[in-house]
Amino acid sequence: MKVAVINFSGNVGKSTLARHLLAPHMHDAQVISVESINSDATADAAIRGKQYGDLLQALSLTDNAVVDIGASNVEALMNQMKQYRASHEDFDYFVVPTVAKAKPQRDTISTIGALAKIGIPANKIRLVFNMVEPDETSERMFSGLFEYHAKENRFTLNPKAVIVSNDIYDRVKGTGRTIRELSQCKTDWRAKRAEAREAGDITGMEEGIDGQMDRDLAQTAQENLSGVWKIINGTKK
Repeated sequence: MKVAVINFSGNVGKSTLARHLLAPHMHDAQVISVESINSDATADAAIRGKQYGDLLQALSLTDNAVVDIGASNVEALMNQMKQYRASHEDFDYFVVPTVAKAKPQRDTISTIGALAKIGIPANKIRLVFNMVEPDETSERMFSGLFEYHAKENRFTLNPKAVIVSNDIYDRVKGTGRTIRELSQCKTDWRAKRAEAREAGDITGMEEGIDGQMDRDLAQTAQENLSGVWKIINGTKK
């Protein structure tokens, strides 16, 4: 499976979705970052948007890949996609994450329109609502996108494809850890914390608290991510 994560707007969570939502559910797929500068200092391969031929070659050499397209490269990559006619068929679908602010929503509409213009069908353009507060609904926070969908029907929309805000995303940033790994941690943090307290080990107590918090938050987030994966992958209504 090959999936692209794309939006003309920055700061909508493309890299977060690539690493924590898509790759873990795609048999630990390779994440290919298409960005001029690989600013997150990870080991992921970095390919400039204009090097589209290199990207196609990289995709042909792997069974599962998530292509994380940086905002500064979206336009260049789309221009290349137009030249390599029908090359978009190498992707199973395109995930478009968005957040509730006005500009990212406008950019999301522009992104969807550009993808549709290339010839990508609506069933391969899949919207994900990101950074939504637990007490909010996608219909209320993203009403403009719902109206656009009703008018144009250029993309796949499911109001339940919502990634809920969770402190774990900030806690794992830059650590190299994944939410799935943290959620599956078997360490008895409460026992470790009790042992550290008995020994007067302040550092050990802090580690125990942090470990328990990370796992508790990660388990909540992972349940949410797994539900969204089933929706965008077409296995859950």
